[in-house]
Amino acid sequence: AVQYAVLIYQKWDDEADLEPEMLERYGKIFAEATEAGVTRGGAALQPVMATTTVRVKDDEVLLTDGPFLESKEQLSGFQIIECDSLDEAIEWAARLPRASAAAVEVRPLLAPMQASS
Repeated sequence: AVQYAVLIYQKWDDEADLEPEMLERYGKIFAEATEAGVTRGGAALQPVMATTTVRVKDDEVLLTDGPFLESKEQLSGFQIIECDSLDEAIEWAARLPRASAAAVEVRPLLAPMQASS
């Protein structure tokens, strides 16, 4: 099996962009994926204006408030799933509410990152 990041993009400037019924639909699909043994984690993200972009130049940490890229659709959440094939991962991603209104990206992970002990 391969782990995939399912990245959810949508208009996400502030809390008004996320309807309560949309959160319920995401919760239902997340529960179904968990019950099917596919989910490895995930979360909704705060609105894009809560973003801090970090860059290091000449050993100096440079911070910028807000997103790095200007776009109508912003990364608003993610889910890590484990599937036997890309086709299976796409089937799960296509069930997400925003797949029909914005963009959902499916990207295989190189390898799970683990903290050293």
